[in-house]
Amino acid sequence: MPLDNLTPENGPVPLRAYVALVLVILFFSGWFADSASWLGFMDFNAVNGQFGKIGNVTFVGKGGFGARYGFLFALSLIPGIMLALGVVAVAEREGALHAAQRMLTPFLRPILGLPGVVGLALIGSLQSSDAGAVMTRQLREKHLLTDDESSIFGAFQFSSGGTIINYLTQGLALFPFLSVPYIKPLGVILLCKVLGCNVMRLYLYLAAARKQGAAE
Repeated sequence: MPLDNLTPENGPVPLRAYVALVLVILFFSGWFADSASWLGFMDFNAVNGQFGKIGNVTFVGKGGFGARYGFLFALSLIPGIMLALGVVAVAEREGALHAAQRMLTPFLRPILGLPGVVGLALIGSLQSSDAGAVMTRQLREKHLLTDDESSIFGAFQFSSGGTIINYLTQGLALFPFLSVPYIKPLGVILLCKVLGCNVMRLYLYLAAARKQGAAE
């Protein structure tokens, strides 16, 4: 079913839908990651929290390997995925996906070749690769993304997953050695993600043209 048939293109999108969209974007953006005030609840990772420690390690431990370690590692991802799905479900109920399509499609379609409905998953993927992947799967299962759009969006997420949170945590050790403003390397990373996404767009376009030429 085409995406355009699933959203109220000819009807008004209620104000609460735009409010829900803005709040969810802020929640996944990491904007309030360093907030020491009550606004910390507006950050995905702050609400997701962290596991307590037994000695010097979490319940996953360290030095594990094989299927057992893989099981515990996968188990540690569940809270974040459940939280992301819950937040998106509430936002979707308020019409945030419709608002995202209406507001973001004019920007995302020419830049990434994607409909605006991926906006929440895109923002989520910049902070949590797991949350972004699960939200993208939901969009695909609801037929809100075509096969080509899924491939393009996958290319965007595959490079530098969880960009913002990884840059601000693991990259923090390199900040004292940078000779440029901290925002510039992050900008380069995001630019490379966009370029990779468009390389996939070009490949799919050429593949479709080759297939059509062979059919003729």
